[in-house]
Amino acid sequence: MRILKNSKLLFIVLALILVLSACSSSNNSSSNSNTNSGDENASSGEGDKVTIVYARGKDATGATDAMIEEFEKQNPNIDVEFREMPTDTGAQHDAYVTMLNAESSEIDVFDIDVIWPAEFAQAGYVLPLDRFIQKDSINMDDYNQGPVSAATFNGKQWAMPKFIDAGMLFYRTDLVSEAPKTWDDLMTQASELKGQEGTKFGYLMQAKQYEGLVTNAVEFVASYGGAFIDENGEVVINSPEAIKGLSKLVEIANSDFVPGNINTFTEVESHTAFIEGQSPFIRNWPYQYALANDEEQSKIVGNVEVAPLPEGDAGSAAALGGWMSAINNFSEHPQEAWELLKFMTGEEGQKIDAIVGSHAPTLPALFDDQEIIDANPFFGEEGFQTALEAAVSRPVAPNYPEISEIIQIHVSKAIAGEETPEEAAAAMEKEMNEKLEK
Repeated sequence: MRILKNSKLLFIVLALILVLSACSSSNNSSSNSNTNSGDENASSGEGDKVTIVYARGKDATGATDAMIEEFEKQNPNIDVEFREMPTDTGAQHDAYVTMLNAESSEIDVFDIDVIWPAEFAQAGYVLPLDRFIQKDSINMDDYNQGPVSAATFNGKQWAMPKFIDAGMLFYRTDLVSEAPKTWDDLMTQASELKGQEGTKFGYLMQAKQYEGLVTNAVEFVASYGGAFIDENGEVVINSPEAIKGLSKLVEIANSDFVPGNINTFTEVESHTAFIEGQSPFIRNWPYQYALANDEEQSKIVGNVEVAPLPEGDAGSAAALGGWMSAINNFSEHPQEAWELLKFMTGEEGQKIDAIVGSHAPTLPALFDDQEIIDANPFFGEEGFQTALEAAVSRPVAPNYPEISEIIQIHVSKAIAGEETPEEAAAAMEKEMNEKLEK
């Protein structure tokens, strides 16, 4: 019996030793695991540092690199990786859609065309920015209101304006003493000046069936007080004001002072004819100024000025162009993404972009900055700044490409005489409503 008792005691002692040994092994394992985790942080030297990815199309100016460098200096806890997207805007759009449709978090901040915000917001691709804007007390009234409205959808702000483009009137100072104030004034001067000093035409525009025709149509319609889609998302193209604007576009496109094949003209055809001295007037984007003063290409160097597009009954209107920055709705670092977006679209970032990249700021106050004007004398011209102030967005719709196609088709038919402006407006109203209902 004593032997049995001793055996039981020995068994208990051995079991206790095994349990204590296992606990010690477990604690050592846990300790080793924590040590490895700490070593990883220590070896990387990152601590709280976060890397975010910023995507945009190719930037040959160096402005993007300059903005990122300055941002990282001011935000040592954030590294920015730049990802270059396709140069072609359509290819860029499709690449984003493919990526974001899969709810990918591989990019954090990205630039979007002014016609994309509603589409990307509706699809859930971009993060609403209102809480960030309110938290940092950013006054959206400080921005040009054209791009602000273009990035507003369902009462929320989905992107921040980065730089701006707008349609403008360029004219030959050796032929024109004063820029026309109204569309009727333009028609009078264009008729009188056609054929003078070797000119072939009186006015150049973009009337091919493509996006450029939409921008021209928006300008005519808005200058007479009309719109295609209002701020509430309602289709309003079939109104007296909009029809009057369409009628004026059709009248000019069929006049004898524009090229007979104006329905084949894009920016390229129109700007080429202008710098060759074939017309006293052209409607185009701001790049036209530098091109007209390029001694290697232009025959009208030093003889070009800019003015707002002519007024209709409601004043001058310029189709909005340019780019914005947004945050990927699936970003794992939304706060850091906001810090980068806020910097790029704020005064500091836009100043760098203006000086290095020659992009027009969306903050009008920056046009008083002498460093910006020294780098871009064109920005200091009253006609340029006034034209930007007249910028209006193209129709804000989540299915903008479909809306654009409807406009292109029916405005083209009106120019060709296949539909009256009234018939074109009624057809656009019907088809747009059908698309938006879907």
